[in-house]
Amino acid sequence: MFPCLAYRPWQVLCRAYLQQRVPLSQIPFKIAKPRFGWKSGGGLHKLWFSFPDSRVTSLTWTGVQYCSTSGSGKDGSPAGPEEPKPTDKAQAAQSSAKAAGSKLQGLTKAESIQVKVRAVLKKREYGTKYMQNNFITAVRAMNEFCLKPSDLEQLRKIRRRSPHDDTEAFTVFLRSDVEAKALDVWGSQEALARERNLRKHVEREYEENIFRSQQLLKEYKDFWGNTKPRSVQRTTFLQGPGKVVMVAICINGLNFFFKLLAWVYTGSASMFSEAIHSLADTCNQALLALGISQSIRNPDAVHPYGFSNMRYIASLISGVGIFMMGAGLSWYHGIMGLLHPQPIESLLWAYCILAGSLVSEGATLLVAINEIKKGANKHDLSFYEYVMQSRDPSTNVVLLEDAAAVLGVVLAAGCMGMTSLTGNPYYDSLGSLGVGTLLGVVSAFLIYTNTEALLGRSIQAEHVQKLTEFLESDPAVRAIHDVKATDMGLSKVRFKAEVDFDGRVVTRSYLEKQDIEQILNDIQQVKTLEELENFMLKHGENIIDTLGAEVDRLEKELKQRNPEVRHVDLEIL
Repeated sequence: MFPCLAYRPWQVLCRAYLQQRVPLSQIPFKIAKPRFGWKSGGGLHKLWFSFPDSRVTSLTWTGVQYCSTSGSGKDGSPAGPEEPKPTDKAQAAQSSAKAAGSKLQGLTKAESIQVKVRAVLKKREYGTKYMQNNFITAVRAMNEFCLKPSDLEQLRKIRRRSPHDDTEAFTVFLRSDVEAKALDVWGSQEALARERNLRKHVEREYEENIFRSQQLLKEYKDFWGNTKPRSVQRTTFLQGPGKVVMVAICINGLNFFFKLLAWVYTGSASMFSEAIHSLADTCNQALLALGISQSIRNPDAVHPYGFSNMRYIASLISGVGIFMMGAGLSWYHGIMGLLHPQPIESLLWAYCILAGSLVSEGATLLVAINEIKKGANKHDLSFYEYVMQSRDPSTNVVLLEDAAAVLGVVLAAGCMGMTSLTGNPYYDSLGSLGVGTLLGVVSAFLIYTNTEALLGRSIQAEHVQKLTEFLESDPAVRAIHDVKATDMGLSKVRFKAEVDFDGRVVTRSYLEKQDIEQILNDIQQVKTLEELENFMLKHGENIIDTLGAEVDRLEKELKQRNPEVRHVDLEIL
């Protein structure tokens, strides 16, 4: 603001005394040009200045006392007042100040302004890649730096909060210590790189011969509990959707066999369509059984969120199979019957087989309906909402296929009856086209609902609101933003949100676990900037750990109160 101050050394601290003649409110406003100057006398150098607003122009005289920080007394205190040597410009300013001094005779009130120098820490440059303070686990230290467990025993061990729910804390090592130990063991970076390449080569050979080690890997997984016992897979097909699918496979397989015999005996196009329909249902439900068996597998390194979507994938492929195999062949046979009609033999056996199919398909349909009612009641949904949202894709496929089978049997029997009464084979061909159209509608619905599920749709708004209100009711949370709750299938939900934490509550949570008197004593012993920096860094790191513990607590409580929420990602805003 004042160019004349630029001639003073930067170490100088200044104290200014401002004086005014009359209250500012009584001085009219007008534009004035900023002015300033120096005045010396009595061992002091005085600076006067005026501001553009004439109401501030009365703040003219300023006494400036300079204290140099370059030297100090015997007791370590700063040196006393230092008489600066004014330059030519400063002397010119002083002469101007003398001329203005004759006008300032009525000073009555003084104000003091202290200009302080702000002490800040020097910014530390870490560079684009700084990993010296990183923590790594013992497994990574042995894998990445080719060390042995005995090599790690001599390093500093640090207990840190565990990211896993089943363990409270685990031991880590400073990356800088591990790197130094690796150089001590291997001698140079080149030798360490050669050892890494050698181990990668051995690992590659092991992967090529992985089939020889399958039994060993199985025993290893069974030992660590990474795979479920076989009895779990067996019970999967004895209850719930697995039971429905297995019943449908058995019944549709028998229906296909008997319908195929009836078509061979009668040559009916409608009976052929029904045989193809049963074959398509049998193959699709076998595919559903495969999807169910795969969906219960535990997550692994390649699929961290598990295999629950395998049911939707199997249902989607099943829908495509119904469209291609069932509807396509039925349309083809019906069109060929219209173009080249053939006389039909006795339909008595065909009626008997259709009646048996109606009973068996109806029984399977009732099993699927009961299973869907149980699932709908469990999720507080109506029967229609449960089916439309495809909460249980395997049961939905069985339900729709059996419903289409029952309607197809009725349609085929009606068209065959019209052919028997009129002797016109076109009715039978029209029945085949009707069955194909019915299968096309079912397949289109299955493709649509399973595609929506695989794309990752949100859960109900009421459920999202419930989860959000639980987080917002916590004292450590100020606000929740960008909430995403995705249905992962099989009643599994993934919840993600950005959380604005209350820093005061988090800090108080940390202080409640500390000795306040000891912290006060530590503060009183701080004398230098370095000691202050160390004090702040120590407690700052502990507060960050407390914030991480608060995130873990919220995630754990959210899962406990909402068992369907399997994965929670809370991001600190």
